Amino acid sequence: MKRVRITVLKRTFIRDIAEKYRVKGLGLCELHKEEQVFISNGWEKPEGLCESAWQSMHSFVFALSHGGSDFLKDWMTDKNSAVISCNDGCRPVVFLVEALDD
Repeated sequence: MKRVRITVLKRTFIRDIAEKYRVKGLGLCELHKEEQVFISNGWEKPEGLCESAWQSMHSFVFALSHGGSDFLKDWMTDKNSAVISCNDGCRPVVFLVEALDD
């Protein structure tokens, strides 16, 4: 079974939606920072990774760790990876998940 690297690519903030539906003062996700890296054994959420983000990506992480690939059908240059975002509609964080060859 392969380990999977999870890298924070970008934190985003959709201001107009947040201002309409969320509490005042909400901004970029403060839990994660760009270029932050987590390593997963394939089935457990890495320590420090947001639960919401894990719920959005865990099926991809599990599949990659077990040899799965090309989930997005020719969208990725590396078929052993996927770009996934968490499910926060106002301030989604974008992650790269990729199988490691170790």
